[in-house]
Amino acid sequence: MFENMDFSKMGEMLQKAQEDAKKMQEESANKEFSAKSGGGLVKVSASGAGEIVDIMIDDSLLEDKDSMQILLISAVNDVLKMVEDDKKLAASKMLGGLGGMPGFGQ
Repeated sequence: MFENMDFSKMGEMLQKAQEDAKKMQEESANKEFSAKSGGGLVKVSASGAGEIVDIMIDDSLLEDKDSMQILLISAVNDVLKMVEDDKKLAASKMLGGLGGMPGFGQ
């Protein structure tokens, strides 16, 4: 199992993996995701860090609190799912990048 491992390079590989992870995290935090509901009556935007950064509600919903709440919840859930999916994709790419390290990505 360990016969082809070069332990002298393990530290370098782990350090590079940490640097790559930090870079991906920073890139992800700078992304912005948006989701709409109700045919665009509600739009919610979030940063890659999962923070809601903007909410747009069409004036026509201001008189209909129940509809506004339903559409707002839907848009928030959709945008947070986008953020989570992006994080999973980044983690998958990072783990795939460890393919050169014995025992990873094989």
